Amino acid sequence: MRLQKILNDRNVTIIAFLALPLIIYAVLVALPIFQTFRFSLFEWDGLAPLLNYIGLGNYAQMLRDTVFWQSLRNNVLLVVFSLVTQLPPAIVLAVLLTGRLRGREFFRTTFFSPQILSAVATGYMFYYVYEPTLGLLNAFLRSVGLGAWVKGWLGDMTWALPAVLFVISWRHIGFYMVLFMAAIEGIPAEILEAARIDGCDGKRLVWHVIVPLISGTIRTAAVLAIVGSIKYFDLIWIMTKGGPVHASELVATYMYKQSFDMWHMGYGAALAFTLFVVAFALSLTFNVLTRRKVQSAVATM
Repeated sequence: MRLQKILNDRNVTIIAFLALPLIIYAVLVALPIFQTFRFSLFEWDGLAPLLNYIGLGNYAQMLRDTVFWQSLRNNVLLVVFSLVTQLPPAIVLAVLLTGRLRGREFFRTTFFSPQILSAVATGYMFYYVYEPTLGLLNAFLRSVGLGAWVKGWLGDMTWALPAVLFVISWRHIGFYMVLFMAAIEGIPAEILEAARIDGCDGKRLVWHVIVPLISGTIRTAAVLAIVGSIKYFDLIWIMTKGGPVHASELVATYMYKQSFDMWHMGYGAALAFTLFVVAFALSLTFNVLTRRKVQSAVATM
């Protein structure tokens, strides 16, 4: 009887269902984070035993490392650029393509297609677009009489990072567009119809009805953009490898170089753990701030 009572206990059922996901999370997420922090406390090449304990020495070195601060600055620029150039256009496209726009299926496919391409294919495609001698961009500039603007875009310390940032946004707008389209299509038609009857149409319908109703999705998309920008690696590595002279370096690419090019595994682990802390702190702060704004907006309604 007692065993039957325990089995019927709701809490036991919840724990039983959560046990496997929690174990998987602990093994695949929590344990690697702990191990990364542990490795960061040693001067280690990744092969020898962990013997040379230096405490927070790698973190002290990081604070003095100008390349780290340059890469962190570039990550912050990527975060801001992603939030400004990816989410607003994605919202506009989602609103247009959930309406009665003619040929919307074609435009949906067109705008989402960059997301289908692999990062390697995208990187090499734009690498040759930016190529200084035979690249399409410089050829276009010459053809319209703007030869003075021709340059080696990915080899220019001023333009290398903006050139790659443009490609990153071009690739990811379609993903957020689909996310917002799903949220908009989930809004009950009765709400939109009632708003139109009340005289709310066009821009006012979008700004005062649609955007507030998909604010949760916007917040989720913003967190994805922030975390994705903080840990971004692939297109930067494919197109510039962080160059020239660290002009487009990100923390993730610098971490890779330190770990696998220079075999400074301890320092690379410190960079990785710092990257995790920064991403977690930014996403948590953004969630708290936006939740407060939503709650205050609801309270004033």
